[in-house]
Amino acid sequence: MPAGAITLADITSADWSLALDQPGDPGSGIGNVVQGVADVNQCIQIILTTPKGSDPLRPTFGADLWKFLDAPINAAISAIVTEVTTAITQWEPRVKLTSVTAAPIIDSSAQSGARMSVNVSWRLQLTGAAAAGPSQQTVIVIPAP
Repeated sequence: MPAGAITLADITSADWSLALDQPGDPGSGIGNVVQGVADVNQCIQIILTTPKGSDPLRPTFGADLWKFLDAPINAAISAIVTEVTTAITQWEPRVKLTSVTAAPIIDSSAQSGARMSVNVSWRLQLTGAAAAGPSQQTVIVIPAP
């Protein structure tokens, strides 16, 4: 086992998963795990960046956000908010959405194509006194097709 690798004894949360590589840093997730809120955040990112139909065992898993990039901006924003809300409600029962917003990314370079930023605000869906926990943010960028 590599030095510094995470073992089961190091995992302290019931909610955990293997860490994904960070964008632009291949191999950064190897031997790492995410736990608690970081795990939920990573799961939301996976849901929103997985096109429906790409998981053969769960063909309805994910969100088809890419479909709306070429739509008129007003239609695209409302469709993206609806798609994000539906996908997270269906696939991430640990959270309660507080808001979902989408906005175009204005880039001076015409070569980059249309991109959208999606900001998802959520709280862990807990019971008791912890239910009023802090709001969390997950931001993804929908790249140009």
